Amino acid sequence: MADFVQGLDPGKLVLAGTVLSFVMSPFSAPAYNLPIFLFGTIAQENSDAVQSLRVFTGCLTVSILYDLIWMFTNEQSGFIRLLSIMLFLLKLPTAAVFLSTLRRGGTQFMLGTDVNSATVWSMPGGFTSTSRDGYQTVDDEPRAAPVRVPSVQPARTASTAAPQPTTLQPGAYQNA
Repeated sequence: MADFVQGLDPGKLVLAGTVLSFVMSPFSAPAYNLPIFLFGTIAQENSDAVQSLRVFTGCLTVSILYDLIWMFTNEQSGFIRLLSIMLFLLKLPTAAVFLSTLRRGGTQFMLGTDVNSATVWSMPGGFTSTSRDGYQTVDDEPRAAPVRVPSVQPARTASTAAPQPTTLQPGAYQNA
């Protein structure tokens, strides 16, 4: 069974599901099938987007159950019922192909998040970081020494002392 699933082309399966969903969309059919397969078309094109493949696989798998419920609770004409059953049967190998693709890529498909794993969150330069390697300087040149700006000498009177020259730090505000 695994060899059969690996031999299937996920692109052609998603394209067939998209076309079948599009053909059924103006009639009495589930409205969620076309958006799911359109999303699958985009997700399978970008093989680096593992999260998108997981979302598509999850939506497709859940929609199999929804299709069963929808077919038993809603009336359809004979031809549209046949197309709905064909789409339902097409979803089974499509979900199997995408599940095996995720497993081959090393991704496990889980419902929810794994809160039992030992996840340690650290921020570069934060308290758990051992060095400041996460921070980079803005300019590559070494900083120059502070600039001394001579201040304007007001007229001296006997009661005022001479003003002290001010030293400005780089980036400091200066009064004019």
